[in-house]
Amino acid sequence: MHVIVLPGGGYAEHAPHEAEPIVDWLSGLGVQASVFRYPLNARHPVPLHALRAEIRRRRASGADRIGLMGFSAGGHLAGLAALAPGNKAQEAVQFAVLGYAITSMETETYRPARLILLGEDAGPALRHSTSLDALVTPESPPFFVWHTAEDSYVPPEHTYRLAAALAAHNIPHAVHVFAHGPHSLGLAEGAGDVATWTTLAASWIRERASPWLRS
Repeated sequence: MHVIVLPGGGYAEHAPHEAEPIVDWLSGLGVQASVFRYPLNARHPVPLHALRAEIRRRRASGADRIGLMGFSAGGHLAGLAALAPGNKAQEAVQFAVLGYAITSMETETYRPARLILLGEDAGPALRHSTSLDALVTPESPPFFVWHTAEDSYVPPEHTYRLAAALAAHNIPHAVHVFAHGPHSLGLAEGAGDVATWTTLAASWIRERASPWLRS
């Protein structure tokens, strides 16, 4: 099993604290992982195509199962790769973990990321087709999703919308919205109760993937 980590940064940059530190934490759990720095300041579907190519590459290198872990805009891209139609068999992923992810391009929140990805004149159809809650089907993979109620950049509404869609289609999922904490927490070390997201996620990943963990 291999987990591809996608740092956030509004599709304009890659947040360092959501990159190698996440890989180091996963490695400590016995999970093979790597950072994928997807194309920035690029229009959809360029980042999605790049991530699908990385998934194929990891599979060709021997990873029998692929998980995605993304934060903020990286969480949006992870969700797109897990949910968007058109995946070939070697591009499918077995689970996704999203932290304070942008899930909807139909809301007006965190507009800068939407403008980079979709452009100023993105119509309703494009915004709908890049909103994760609109892409969930009964065949979607399991999700672990976490957020904070105080996030002012990407409000928890994004997580609630995705969670409702996952529940409606009976997709296995875990959802945690913590009372306190700002956006872009990464591992959230020393940030109070929200720091427990790593413990919760570790347990969830082990439950889903324990036969594939390194001995």
